[in-house]
Amino acid sequence: MSNHTAYAGATATISFGNPAPGAALPRHVPKPLGCWMKAFALHELDPRGSGAHRIAVVVDTPRGSRNKYKYDETLGLFRLSRILPAGMSFPYDFGSVPQTRAADGDALDVLILTEAATFVGCVLMVRLLGVLRATQKEKGRSIRNDRLIAVPETEVNRPRIRDLRELDPDRMHDIEEFFISYNRAQGREFSPRQRLGSNAAYRVLDEAIREFRRTAGN
Repeated sequence: MSNHTAYAGATATISFGNPAPGAALPRHVPKPLGCWMKAFALHELDPRGSGAHRIAVVVDTPRGSRNKYKYDETLGLFRLSRILPAGMSFPYDFGSVPQTRAADGDALDVLILTEAATFVGCVLMVRLLGVLRATQKEKGRSIRNDRLIAVPETEVNRPRIRDLRELDPDRMHDIEEFFISYNRAQGREFSPRQRLGSNAAYRVLDEAIREFRRTAGN
């Protein structure tokens, strides 16, 4: 007899227990033992579907986690990408904006200044505070690798700050140091170049949306 509980969200339905008789499993996913997951395409979310300032971000790594996860578009699931060195963890929730393409070829990265951790795959509506302009060097090749900085926003939880310039400079310094150390541990050189406010962040976002649509043929 199956003990079956389902959790439904905006992007995925996760069922714990055994699948109903005859139920179809997602393509490419091995038949599980005791856990059945049916996931929808998170990367197909409209990043600007909720108004001019609210942006949809998919969390891949929660605050306080040493495990770095990465979304697999083929499976529609998250994979463990790497484990951070002992003593290092993400200071805030970290994720990406769906349907965007940054200079490194991936979706735009976003650090969300959460007070408490959410979870892998959580969709947050956020307001962009600004952007940390940066370059990343690996194997002699240097590319631009910006980090958007944001705060969560809901109908009842309005952010107290609206721009990166309102953020404590020491807090921003700690964020930069985290990204420098995180990349150094992977053999990369991360160099912060400039801190820019919310207007610049939304311009970076719009540029990445246009690049995604161009390369996707839309």
